[in-house]
Amino acid sequence: MASYDFRGPRLFVDAPLAQDARVPLDRDQSNYLGNVLRLAAGAEVLAFNGRDGEWQAAIDGRKRPDNLIILQQVRPQDRPADLAYVFAPLKHARLDYMVQKAIEMGAATLQPVLTRFTQASRVNTERMRANVVEAAEQCGILSIATVTEPVPLDRYLSQRPAERLLIFCDEAAELQSPIQSLQDARQTGQGIDVLIGPEGGFAEEERALLLRQPKILRLALGPRIMRADTAAVAALALVQAVLGDWGGSRD
Repeated sequence: MASYDFRGPRLFVDAPLAQDARVPLDRDQSNYLGNVLRLAAGAEVLAFNGRDGEWQAAIDGRKRPDNLIILQQVRPQDRPADLAYVFAPLKHARLDYMVQKAIEMGAATLQPVLTRFTQASRVNTERMRANVVEAAEQCGILSIATVTEPVPLDRYLSQRPAERLLIFCDEAAELQSPIQSLQDARQTGQGIDVLIGPEGGFAEEERALLLRQPKILRLALGPRIMRADTAAVAALALVQAVLGDWGGSRD
């Protein structure tokens, strides 16, 4: 990643960004800038919307921050790797953690899937989206990942494009070098889906269904059993290092 100033405040705004544009702030943003950061009119922040790159902006408002005046672009919009993180939802804080880390690791899409042993019966996708934005703001990320609604695992498998590589992280898989396995599965331009199961693992009929999928790589993450949120970080790190954008270029 290019040199970047992480000390300056950074704000996601859902509005078009262009030089001299005036972008209204919502109540939470105004409170954050004025009361939490104690910034007054004229102070500068960084603004991004996931579409138009990142812009230097000045706070405008008499009594409190009401608007941003867009000054100049500091980074053009990038294109994230075509990487989807597919997962059985977790509960509360562990789901928050997993979403944040998946965004930091470069996931462009978050797809919850419901399996037999999924423990979380409800999934708050709005909370997931808020965590996506927060992680992007804090880590200098320009793109906002897509958060989709939960679907049963079998429905997800029947609807996903067959040409995409499905990396099925399975604790029951034969232990082999995950790096070598990923290198053997290298492909160009078709997209990657990384699947992590629930705390209780996959049911046998789910595993059988998965192994019948085209373009599937059954991957062991090592000799230890990991918690689902830990497995997310491990799997995405491996995929980004071997097949993703960590090498400085993308297929």
